[in-house]
Amino acid sequence: MGKIAVLTDSNSGITQEQAKELGVYVIPMPFFIDGQQYFEGINLTQEEFYEKLKNDADISTSQPSVGELQDEWDKLLKEYDEIVFIPMSSGLSGTCQTAAMLSDDYDGKVQVVNNQRISVTMRQSVLDAKLLVSKGYSAAQIKEVLEREKMQSSIYITLETLKYLKKGGRITPAAAAIGTVLNLKPVLQIQGEKLDAFSKTRGKNSAKKIMLKAMADDLEGRFKECAEKGRVHMEAAYAGNREEAEEWAKLIQETYPQFDFHMDPLSLSVACHIGQGALAIAMTCYIPEDDTK
Repeated sequence: MGKIAVLTDSNSGITQEQAKELGVYVIPMPFFIDGQQYFEGINLTQEEFYEKLKNDADISTSQPSVGELQDEWDKLLKEYDEIVFIPMSSGLSGTCQTAAMLSDDYDGKVQVVNNQRISVTMRQSVLDAKLLVSKGYSAAQIKEVLEREKMQSSIYITLETLKYLKKGGRITPAAAAIGTVLNLKPVLQIQGEKLDAFSKTRGKNSAKKIMLKAMADDLEGRFKECAEKGRVHMEAAYAGNREEAEEWAKLIQETYPQFDFHMDPLSLSVACHIGQGALAIAMTCYIPEDDTK
């Protein structure tokens, strides 16, 4: 059995320190802030990011360059026989497509997984990959499993402000102005590729109820089989509002005490487009190959 490295990017929510503990590798996502390049988790912390966001800095996301990907792969292949690379959803970034094309030059040694996840659900894909490595799966087999199971997850997000949706052109300035006056809180969803509208309501408490109801519907509907068996990873995420997020996490755990639970800050690449104060609920089904439960 060859040695296999599991590589992801910082959109998984896995920090450089956590990566060492988990035995995985993380490529930091690049940002341009007021014309200067930063790398998440290297010279840009969550706190620094939100401070710059609050001060209306000009922030744009980028993707790792071809050279950065090649350097990381070449370095890992000195120690490992194969690499499983799990980038963020192809619907949210061009990294996956770039990496897939680049991997053609590596004679199958680099398997790029397009399982269309982000944040806590993407983190679970990384943990699933590690489990499959321990079971003796090849890199190609791991890619097949993760892509087969890619739709077995769900995310709902509510926002504190409409400012960044307006800035990104997702809603018109007039709609943003009306929404602000009426205290409208959109609920967005990620079901596979992209961030899409799901619902809107007045006030954040109502938005939380809508998200919990949407998740309950998912667990009673399309994810009924894994939910009834208790084979669900329940997850939460937030954008710079740790105290509020801890209350949100407590509510989710009280609602679903039968499931394991994990919470992380939202990926900064997502936070760029939705702003500070967002809350999310997510879930991921256990992969069938996971026989721990």
